[in-house]
Amino acid sequence: MSVGRRRLRLVGILMMINFFIYVIVEVSKSDGQDKNGKGSVLIPTGKFWKRRAACGAYWNREQQKLNRLYNPILNLLNNVTVDEMVALNATQLNSCEMDTNIKSEIKDFDNLPDRFKDFLYYLRCKNYSLVLDEPDKCKDKPFLLLAIKSLTPQFDRRQAIRESWGKELKVNNMTVVRVFLLGDTPQADNHPNLSGLLKYESEKYKDILLWNYRDTFFNLTLKEVLFLKWVSHSCPDVQFIFKGDDDVFVNTHQILDYLKTLSAEKAKDLFVGDVIKDAGPHRDKKLKYYIPESLYEGTYPPYAGGGGFLYSGNIALRLYNATSRVLLYPIDDVYTGMCLEKLGLAPEKHKGFKTFDIDEKQKNNICSYSNLILVHPRKPQEMIKIWSKLQDSSLNC
Repeated sequence: MSVGRRRLRLVGILMMINFFIYVIVEVSKSDGQDKNGKGSVLIPTGKFWKRRAACGAYWNREQQKLNRLYNPILNLLNNVTVDEMVALNATQLNSCEMDTNIKSEIKDFDNLPDRFKDFLYYLRCKNYSLVLDEPDKCKDKPFLLLAIKSLTPQFDRRQAIRESWGKELKVNNMTVVRVFLLGDTPQADNHPNLSGLLKYESEKYKDILLWNYRDTFFNLTLKEVLFLKWVSHSCPDVQFIFKGDDDVFVNTHQILDYLKTLSAEKAKDLFVGDVIKDAGPHRDKKLKYYIPESLYEGTYPPYAGGGGFLYSGNIALRLYNATSRVLLYPIDDVYTGMCLEKLGLAPEKHKGFKTFDIDEKQKNNICSYSNLILVHPRKPQEMIKIWSKLQDSSLNC
């Protein structure tokens, strides 16, 4: 049988399987809207597969193109080989030239805030190199990696974390290691040059990962992708990862106690945090998370708040693969939810994550923190104070 005939036969089989799945799903529905008076299933008279209507929002349109690129059935019909798909993907996603054509793609581009213009001009660039690296951080295959998003000037936050919940330690054969995730501070924003101090800090503590991209709010998504790439190359055997901000308090021992209770199956697909569902883009221009209608339309998939979440090393490797199939989005925790959705997964809500803080009356009660994993926000002095009290052997909660 020729190659062409084998492909045609495969496509036919796939279409038949999809058709039978469709019929089974429709039969299983309990409401009567899809059945006639005799209870028989009404078979749709329209096309089984419909081409999606073109979206008006730029991100949605570009993501649809990416979805078609990775659609195996369409590639089979169009005789697209794996090598051709990889080459096309590299062209689609890894161009670091300023995309001046973007102006004609978005009707109100000239009226967008500068932060959106900057994001869109370099939307497809993911090729940034490490300026400071710790390639041997995971040489002993750690149990838990603490990955903390930080900014160059925030020395006090990093030091407070080192002296409290971010200590590198070993408990009952469970090794905990730490890295801080940074990008270049934009010099155009009149920030002082702190590169010398950062280099000294890196040499002293061996926990800084610094990439040569502009560390802005919209580029937190880029930080996520670059970190996942680093994990896949330099820390592929890590069992679990906590990733969060540098203004949170984390009860690391509570994380370890929780992870010990997981079954092997649960641990493999673990992704927990403070999950947000049925959310969508904010349209108020005054808000930090404002997204214009010309950029994105629709709702967001479930996602864990970016203050901090916990997931398996296995998920980290799969998430990195998914980043090649999901266009960068200017809100990093939403983007991670999009990548999880692409994998057919969803984050699980864990009551120990308090990304919107705890009740005011509980803040001064140290026992309020004993069963929690994360509380946001906390100042550096508060981190050290809470951690110190939790380590007191006389504490009785």
